[in-house]
Amino acid sequence: MNDDKTVMKAWTRAQSRLGRRQAMPVVLLGLAISAIAVGQVWCIATALACVLVPGGMPVVAWPLAGLVGLAVARAGLQAASDTLAARAGMKGRARLRGGVIEAIMRGGPGLLRQHHTGELTALAVDRIEALDGFFARWLPASVLWVAAPLVIGVLAAFVQPGSALIMAVCGIAVPFGQALFGIGAAVASRNQFLAMTRLQARFLDRVRGIATIVLSGRTEDETRRLAASAEELRLRTMKVLRVAFLSSASIDCAMVVALVLVALRNGAHLMDLHEQGVPAAIMAGQVARGLFVVLVVPEFFAPFRSLALAYQDRAHASGAASAMRILPDATPVRVGGQAVCDMTGGVAVAFEHVSFAWDIARGMAVDDVSFSVPAGQTLLLCGASGSGKSTIIELLLGFIQPASGRIMFNGVDMTTLAPEALVAMTSWIGQKPVLFAGTLRENILFARPDATQEQLGAAVAAAAAGDFVASLPQGLDTFIGEGGFGLSGGQAQRVAIARAFLKDAPLVVLDEPTAHLDPDTEADVFESLRRLAARRTVILATHSGAVTGFEGQRIDLAQGHVVTSGEKVS
Repeated sequence: MNDDKTVMKAWTRAQSRLGRRQAMPVVLLGLAISAIAVGQVWCIATALACVLVPGGMPVVAWPLAGLVGLAVARAGLQAASDTLAARAGMKGRARLRGGVIEAIMRGGPGLLRQHHTGELTALAVDRIEALDGFFARWLPASVLWVAAPLVIGVLAAFVQPGSALIMAVCGIAVPFGQALFGIGAAVASRNQFLAMTRLQARFLDRVRGIATIVLSGRTEDETRRLAASAEELRLRTMKVLRVAFLSSASIDCAMVVALVLVALRNGAHLMDLHEQGVPAAIMAGQVARGLFVVLVVPEFFAPFRSLALAYQDRAHASGAASAMRILPDATPVRVGGQAVCDMTGGVAVAFEHVSFAWDIARGMAVDDVSFSVPAGQTLLLCGASGSGKSTIIELLLGFIQPASGRIMFNGVDMTTLAPEALVAMTSWIGQKPVLFAGTLRENILFARPDATQEQLGAAVAAAAAGDFVASLPQGLDTFIGEGGFGLSGGQAQRVAIARAFLKDAPLVVLDEPTAHLDPDTEADVFESLRRLAARRTVILATHSGAVTGFEGQRIDLAQGHVVTSGEKVS
């Protein structure tokens, strides 16, 4: 628990340090606004003294003119401050969201195995959006709550040192109340976001399984469960607001105490002067001074109020720090990260006593696995579901790192390879290809956006996708839905194969590429994959009997162990 708190504090301090540069102009403008506010209060106090003490001082126009001029200047500075604060928030969120997306990409499928996509979506979208106030309001307020009252207090001390001391003492009491309610605000914020994450994850799951829910007659049950999750979120949100209101009330109490004490002090002083019969001119000056210190009290506490309003944003940052712990470390495991693999003669792959566990309590997913694949050869990974085939594929793709052992590419340790080198050498086709909403052309060019029309056509022909593409209303420019909606399973796999042909990588990794296809379509897809495998290193995980056309060696796996190794297939 202490380690978690240390990590959260370190993350929050790091974000504060990164966002402080954008916040400094807002702080400087805030100090200027506070100084102008003192000037406005002096103008108001002087004008009122002229009215309240007849004959005490001549009625002049400068207090009113000064008040108007300062009001215009204050409005201009406030608008500039709000604009700069909004920009600071946008820059902070853009930087942070980029880091989160990069970490999710770096985690890959391994991260998705451990955390729900709804949780990751909430982290990258809602959690980051909630940090707008942290960069735009909290960081400036965390400086201004000390600097601005100090400026106002010093200026007030030139007029009445005693009243300034009262304001200082009451101001010192504010942080204690803020600390008390701030702890509750941080806890309430974390609980609120946890409830939001649960609601999003449940809703996303139910939308994906809507057909199953309807056909199972469970619509009413799931509706009630979603309503219960929404009610939990409402209750936790109200707790956050309740803590925020209590935090503001502590500042109001301190301000009222200071206001009463300053007013009583000046009232008693003015009564003494009146009884002494001092001249009207002196009385008017004292009235102006008394009104000034009374009216400046709200301005003195205004930065504390801004801090209280922004404290909720600070609580959001604490909650975000807790949520960020699910992401992979910012520093990749590839410590060197600069090695280059010579792929002139193809890519040879070797596993040397590799082990990995998703959850150590459930045992090893891959245990002491060793094999080697010469460049340009094929390796078949065979075994029942759960034997470790997909884990080996994810290790090869770099989405997860071995707990022990090494993975070598042309004799170079994978952990020392530059990430760009690993991406350049590898093509991957999974059980269900990922197709994005867009045209077929865009989906195939995703593998190589700078490919020419001739290269695109050659890839489509090599994948035997020309016939079905020609039958579509607009050919390659036909729009398909998210996930390949509108295409059959075999057609979607041919799009994925066309991508692989277009990328032309020397290493092809295939993970159950025909798992969801009928026998006839499976045979056609394997024929295209055999063309793709020519002169390339291929690692194919499958339990299908249709792989007999692939020549190479075969490894049989069971419960993460190699059962048989080196068997030749042809």
